[in-house]
Amino acid sequence: MPEVYLSRIGFEKLRKELEELKSEKVRLSQEIGEAAEQGDLRENFGYHAAKERQSEVLRRIGEIEQKLLSARLFDELDIPPGEVRIGTRVALEESPGGEKNEWAIVGTEEADASEGKISVHAPLSQGLLGHKAGETVKVELPRGPATYKIVSVERI
Repeated sequence: MPEVYLSRIGFEKLRKELEELKSEKVRLSQEIGEAAEQGDLRENFGYHAAKERQSEVLRRIGEIEQKLLSARLFDELDIPPGEVRIGTRVALEESPGGEKNEWAIVGTEEADASEGKISVHAPLSQGLLGHKAGETVKVELPRGPATYKIVSVERI
């Protein structure tokens, strides 16, 4: 499995989700056992619903365990000061217009535009990677080319 890049907060969030899912797995096993004791399983909706949910929980547990095993934390990365990389927060000023934005460049697992976090694979991130604070960069976006001045870059 490829490496998964996470902040320490993202890593802990996944660990917590894993613990909750493991607890749910135990609860579902008990629920399935109780439903099975009721007899004819062909018409037992509770049994089938619990089995289906158990399957989803087991799949997600496996997925999270793999991500945690292959996780690399941002604070363990060697990020040159002032350079846009995964694990940095970038303040931008669009030209023309001067609209200012700030984005944290994160791994796919933590990307959430509503929280100001974009994937390292997003077109904006791809156009900014490797550039430094103070540079003006032309980036190809789905809506067309845009020019940004990188105001500041800091580690997350």
